[in-house]
Amino acid sequence: MAKVEVLVGDVTQVECDAMVNAANSQLHRGGGVDGAIHRGAGPGLQAELSSRYPRGCPTGSAVLTSGHLLPCRYLVHAVGPVWRGGDGGEPQQLASAYRTALALAAGAGCRVVAAPLISTGVYGYPLVEAAAVAVAAAGAAPEPVQRVILVAFDREAEAALLRAISS
Repeated sequence: MAKVEVLVGDVTQVECDAMVNAANSQLHRGGGVDGAIHRGAGPGLQAELSSRYPRGCPTGSAVLTSGHLLPCRYLVHAVGPVWRGGDGGEPQQLASAYRTALALAAGAGCRVVAAPLISTGVYGYPLVEAAAVAVAAAGAAPEPVQRVILVAFDREAEAALLRAISS
């Protein structure tokens, strides 16, 4: 069972083996966490994504790239769902995105993974519900993952994550 930690800050600054990106299904540079990761990684990231994954990545899944200029060996681009009220399979899709991302990191031999709260920005996923999904997936990360650092973008997100851990 992986140790789950919460950190408030910028996921792009966390030293880790694998960093999870909240990507869009086209795997094109977007805003929020995705934009920050692309800026930090440099132009080689978009070139690698376009070359290796020209068809993008479906919602609920993830793909792996090198870490480029970021303080990690790998980036795992996980595609979460757009929130549409919760009755369209969003919880299952979000859980699948986290599970797939952690499985890819584990398959690459990663021990420490940093991940944001996927889908909680422009995709509108409610913080409390997203935090519960993230914590459950992180705690069940496959070996050799030993630590999952859930990176909150503000104190409200941190509180949601801490509540989910203590539940």
